[in-house]
Amino acid sequence: MDIAVVDDEEVIRHQIHGLIKKQDPAFHVSDFAAGEELLMAGREFDIIFLDIQMDGMGGIAAARNLRQRNADAVLVFITGMKEYVFEAFDVSAFHYLLKPVEEQKFMEVLGRAVKEAGKRKEQKERQIFIRTKNQGYTLNLSSLLYVESRGKKVEIHTTDMEGIIESYATMDELEGQLGGGFYRCHRGYLVNMAHIARYDNDSIYLSNGERVYLTRKKRNEFVKAYMWYLQNGGVSCV
Repeated sequence: MDIAVVDDEEVIRHQIHGLIKKQDPAFHVSDFAAGEELLMAGREFDIIFLDIQMDGMGGIAAARNLRQRNADAVLVFITGMKEYVFEAFDVSAFHYLLKPVEEQKFMEVLGRAVKEAGKRKEQKERQIFIRTKNQGYTLNLSSLLYVESRGKKVEIHTTDMEGIIESYATMDELEGQLGGGFYRCHRGYLVNMAHIARYDNDSIYLSNGERVYLTRKKRNEFVKAYMWYLQNGGVSCV
């Protein structure tokens, strides 16, 4: 498990680093004193413990940049300010810990984060075969952003080089194949919850900046499904 600790307070970095190693000495832990240092490292971490208020780039800004290239990282924010909790969820944070960090609570959250990271790795390795008019594609589920209905066809929007793939599959067929990590937020849209950056009353915004519609009659159901997804390991209960 590759874990990053980002905090401009050396005492906090050492504390968290030590607790992670206490949980499992085999974990690889990298320390950073600023958000810029984390981004410049250019590495993908399984779990990131990230302070929100730091000199230079803060934790929320660092997380937004990070999400553009590493949507699967499990983010745990650590801060002394409660008012940032909603911003933390905007960048799909897994959890939010308040300073001073209590060992028992930290160990509990770390254990859950490790399980979540493992599940995200499994999902990243899951694949689906998509047949088009002339070709077939094998895609990792983690590369799918959303599916859009286009009359008798569907457009599968991906983060891969293929970009948008057209298929004659139906939305109902794909919803069944893709499973619980995807949510039917509108009759014409099926969204990968791993790529959700934020949402409002009638829209869901994805990690690449695109927007899909969220029907108002499904909003409450979606919020419950998405919160459950974030907190319980990436499988929707809907």
